[in-house]
Amino acid sequence: MPKSILIITTNVADSEDGKIKDNGVYLEEFAIPYLIFKDTGFEIAVASPKGGLSPVDENSLNCSNPAQWDECIKILRETQKLADVDYKNFDAIFFPGGHGPLFDLSHDKLVKEIVEYFYKHNKIISAICHGSAALLLAKDSKEDSILKDKKVTSFTNEEEKIAKYKDLVPFSVEDRLKALNADFVEEKPWSDHVEVDGNIITGQNPQSATSLAEKVIKKLSN
Repeated sequence: MPKSILIITTNVADSEDGKIKDNGVYLEEFAIPYLIFKDTGFEIAVASPKGGLSPVDENSLNCSNPAQWDECIKILRETQKLADVDYKNFDAIFFPGGHGPLFDLSHDKLVKEIVEYFYKHNKIISAICHGSAALLLAKDSKEDSILKDKKVTSFTNEEEKIAKYKDLVPFSVEDRLKALNADFVEEKPWSDHVEVDGNIITGQNPQSATSLAEKVIKKLSN
């Protein structure tokens, strides 16, 4: 049987306070891993908390995007509702970034349940950039964060500052990870950087999308 990956995306484009608009999924962080997983022969399901449209961050749309990314935009328009997916049948989960996950995935109870299930059953948990926010609520059997003492990364405070979102986001993913006593590792802004600690795989930014997908495939192939 081919390996299977559940990709969980955001439904949020605009923040309630109006500070962040036309946001959502950063296309590169979804499209590159999705296409690599697909080309590897994995079965893939794409779901979001509400189902339907998973909006694409307009900052990630430009004329230089590869044509095959258009397929990914169509997929993001018709995501499955997460509650309708039997997540226990999948071998790995992946959370793309974009600022959207800060506003829904970071506090979604079903997302928490899914991440905890994958952790308990030694399945692969992966996230990139702001997608790491989806891991913040998950706890282990001792009620500690599953990220405690784990090497992890995400979009950094320095990158948030350079991108001019530092004063717009509801919280810093880097700060939240550190508050959970995760071993946060960062490289220079826009570096291709992925951390692997056991079955937890995290990428720092869009530039890390290919490397993260390759690390997930390597884990699934073991």
